[in-house]
Amino acid sequence: MKRILIVEDEVAIREFEAINLKRVGYTVEEAGSGEEALDIYDNDVLGFDIALLDISMPGMDGFTLCKELRKRSETLGIIMLTARTQEMDKISGLMLGADDYITKPFSPTELLARIDSLYRRVEMQNQKVVPQTPDSITLGDFTLNLRRRILLKNGVDIELTQVEFQMMEYFFTNPDVILNRTDILNRVWGSNYFGEEKIVDVNIRRLRKKIEVDPSNPKRLATVWGLGYKWDTSSD
Repeated sequence: MKRILIVEDEVAIREFEAINLKRVGYTVEEAGSGEEALDIYDNDVLGFDIALLDISMPGMDGFTLCKELRKRSETLGIIMLTARTQEMDKISGLMLGADDYITKPFSPTELLARIDSLYRRVEMQNQKVVPQTPDSITLGDFTLNLRRRILLKNGVDIELTQVEFQMMEYFFTNPDVILNRTDILNRVWGSNYFGEEKIVDVNIRRLRKKIEVDPSNPKRLATVWGLGYKWDTSSD
């Protein structure tokens, strides 16, 4: 069962989204406000795979709702919907824990492509078979536990979203290797990802806030200008 929570205050748009998603096999729950969405989510017993959130809503807006949902689940797929074109709105949503965003107006084809892409990543994350060895990878102060799917720094758990964990897994299995945007995008989002490459940069920024002592001067998750990013073990 593929379950999605649609949160949109405009009834016509919400119905449009719900109809198209139901047609391709999603089980849909609808909410007209952020407050209603949290109530549905907190009282649901089956669990949701994806939440589709409008940013501009009266009362609790999409940014606040995204933050609250991410507190409740690190594996929930979250897509933000916005009619705004400002880059900062997109970045703000991603920094709060969203996995992707769609700018209105959008076609049914784009909506379904982005949701299907995210659903596949969520499903892979939840069903992924971890190799028997190694159970974990340790690089300096950090340990990535592949079985429990957590990251530890000096034994302290660092909370990661499912996208962030997949990125860290890619870096930890390729220490000191320069990975460009396309490498990371294909590995984490899939080669059929329907969106912008900048989503990689925003998630790197989000990871640095959780990992680095000084995120503005990163020592571990380093930028190799003009080439990409790498996990730097030189100070281990």
